[in-house]
Amino acid sequence: MLLVMDVGNTNIVLGLYRPGAEDTPSELVANWRITTPARQTTDEFGVLLRNLFALKDLKIESVTEIAISSVVPPLDSMLRQVCETYFKLKPLFVEMGVKTGMPVLTDNPAEVGADRIVNCVAAFERFGGPCIVVDMGTATTFDVISKKGEFIGGAIAPGLGISADALFARAARLPRIDVKKPSKVIGTGTVDNLQIGLYYGYIGLVDGILERMIAEMGPDTKTVATGGLAKLIAGGSKYIAAVDDMLTLTGLRIIYERNLDRHKRRGGA
Repeated sequence: MLLVMDVGNTNIVLGLYRPGAEDTPSELVANWRITTPARQTTDEFGVLLRNLFALKDLKIESVTEIAISSVVPPLDSMLRQVCETYFKLKPLFVEMGVKTGMPVLTDNPAEVGADRIVNCVAAFERFGGPCIVVDMGTATTFDVISKKGEFIGGAIAPGLGISADALFARAARLPRIDVKKPSKVIGTGTVDNLQIGLYYGYIGLVDGILERMIAEMGPDTKTVATGGLAKLIAGGSKYIAAVDDMLTLTGLRIIYERNLDRHKRRGGA
């Protein structure tokens, strides 16, 4: 089976795919979301993976292929060691030189995060183009795909979580709250004032950027959101048409399959 890992600044999302038959796509049989470790040894992370597999009655020996996208370079060597020590496999990292099937038409393609390309590969496969992917993680990224399937650029904004953290850190008397959809728009207490400002303020940011991008790309532009807060924000957005929590995992699977023969020749699974 194929294990895919999307390593973000806040969370690592993992998925396990069972290969499909000739005309059947691979099946996602398990997925997990864990906190990205700041300091963890190879053995500590390996034990964590073993426990995650055991909780779903899976064995790590069933993994025959691994693909990783990472935006946290200090963790890459640890993850590589985990793959080689616990799975006896060399992972495929999504990086320059890996075949994605998507041209990157930016000033410096090497600057574009692997997760952004992975998301776009999956979005174009599912929706076609033009398409905009909104990934709501530590940062919120807006990634634009042309009608021909090219990554042509995008935008990056602070994520809702770090925006809220900045507010609480700089305003000593404001309480920390759980961000959720408020029941009204005119608040009568501090907590609902904060929820209204954070929730509708962030929807305003997302919709404001999407409105301008769609105006530039054309009215037939599709929009899809992914990431931990996608469902929360998409519920109030005028422009987000679909939510796909597994978009990044799907993109990793697609990219691995496109590089399968080349990866095997280089000593991978």
